[in-house]
Amino acid sequence: MMNVKKNDAVIVLAGKDKGKKGSILEILPTKGKVKVKDVAVLTMHKKQRRQGELAGIVKQEGWIDISKVMLICSSCKKPSRVGFTQSPENKKVRMCRRCKEII
Repeated sequence: MMNVKKNDAVIVLAGKDKGKKGSILEILPTKGKVKVKDVAVLTMHKKQRRQGELAGIVKQEGWIDISKVMLICSSCKKPSRVGFTQSPENKKVRMCRRCKEII
C-alpha cells in the first residue's frame, strides 16, 4: 500500500522546489514517481500536429521521486510520516504518526 494517494496534500522535502506545497495529480507506483501541482514545472515547445490543435509554449508538471514528498496531515496541518492501523471494520487505514488521527 502506498503512503500517498492522488489528491493528497504534500510538501516537497528536497530539490529545487524544496518547501513548496501542492496536491498529487498522478502516481507511478512501479517507478516510485509522482506529479505534484505547481512543482517541477517544465516548459515544452509544442508543434501543431493536427488541424485545430494549438502550437506554442506549454508549461506542465514533471515527475519527481516519491521519497522527496511528505504527506501533510489534514487534522494537525503539519507534515508527518504515515502509519497504518486497523479500523473498527477490520480495514487497513492510514494514520498520522504525529497526532494519531486517521487520514
